[in-house]
Amino acid sequence: MSCKKNREEALTIITRKIPPILFFFAGLCYYGKSGFLSYGDSRMKFSIKIITFVFILLSALIIAADRQKEGCTTAVITGTASVDGAPLLWKNRDTGVLSNKVIFVAEKPYSYIALVNAKETSGRFAYAGLNSTGFAIMNSVAYNLPEGGAEELKDLEGLIMADALRTCRTVEDFEQAVKKNLGPALGSWANFGVIDGAGNAVIFEVHNNGYKKYDAAAAPEKYLVNTNFARSGAQGMGDGYLRFERAAALFREIPGKKVSHHYILQKISRDFGHPLLKHPTIEDLRQVSKREPVWIYARDCITRPHTAAAVFFCGKKPGNNESTATFWVILGEPATSIAVPLWVEAGETPLPLYEGETAPICAEALRIKKMIRPFHEPDKKSYMLLTRLVNKEKTGFLPLLLETEREIFAETAKFLKTSHTKDEYAVFQDKMAQQALQVLKKLK
Repeated sequence: MSCKKNREEALTIITRKIPPILFFFAGLCYYGKSGFLSYGDSRMKFSIKIITFVFILLSALIIAADRQKEGCTTAVITGTASVDGAPLLWKNRDTGVLSNKVIFVAEKPYSYIALVNAKETSGRFAYAGLNSTGFAIMNSVAYNLPEGGAEELKDLEGLIMADALRTCRTVEDFEQAVKKNLGPALGSWANFGVIDGAGNAVIFEVHNNGYKKYDAAAAPEKYLVNTNFARSGAQGMGDGYLRFERAAALFREIPGKKVSHHYILQKISRDFGHPLLKHPTIEDLRQVSKREPVWIYARDCITRPHTAAAVFFCGKKPGNNESTATFWVILGEPATSIAVPLWVEAGETPLPLYEGETAPICAEALRIKKMIRPFHEPDKKSYMLLTRLVNKEKTGFLPLLLETEREIFAETAKFLKTSHTKDEYAVFQDKMAQQALQVLKKLK
């Protein structure tokens, strides 16, 4: 998991995020300490201290501002709690990088499909993925895990997951890789959700100098909901408690207590409810005219201003050699896009999910997002116009998205009743992606 080239690439990306002015401050601090600036003058000593303080403060503010956009609402589900006996993973990805793609990476020993930032398509960074063995992984930042010192690497979770997809077959493989790479160069401050072909479903809370493992099979519900705090971290700290409460409540309402991709993607990924405030439901909105705009503050909802995609992994059924793992992806904020099924067996991903500077489906989702989130000012961009989604006049676009998605679910269920060749997987997933894209293009 510790690949020198990958670490060098990661450091290059990290340094690109730091403004040149901070390097200027850092240079002054360095040369002051090394003798280029004399410490003989007490005023110079004071100046160096001030410069050092400003450098640290600005660095902290930039990192904090960037991390505020990183949320993610997730769940790890055992086969016991799923509708068909297969382990499941779900993630709503919240990030400052709203343009995402889904790519196929031909690797050894294992090839994989990964959700990536649009400008990072080498496969060296992955923010969720599924490999050819049925091993799948995703993550969420855990803000209450121990944080390393200034000399330790950070924000390399994407690199860790790409390495895991390339090299891991089982949950145990991933755990051994984490153990082997603990230390200041690991670059982790996150919860990782992992499932494998044997049916295991586990959360690892990992920081540079340690980790804690939680098996979903040991939970009373046989699943674990997660946001941006670690169960092993400092109590009452972290982030995402409101989303956690809302997601946990919605999971408790699942019919028959059996989780499915249909319910998670249609109901929970797109949810704009709140555990403390009374937000309108879809049923409420059906009684409201579009001429009476309904706005909500959506920063603490499951679908948020910085939600870039939703992924759902239906793992392989344990003991069934014919079972196939499916990667469902809603590219774009779930309220503005449509789920598409993918398989590693296809050896590729559809063009609408990765072609061009901005993937076509993502481009449409970002266009539609402006209809419900039209503001860019800092104090307004978290507001969401619900009556553009659903209204009394039936001109909202959400019902069409949900109807199209249900059609894709039904067609996919029929398709998976029999085995298929590589080309058949590729043709079918491309057909579903094109169907989703054409519907999105119609929305005005």
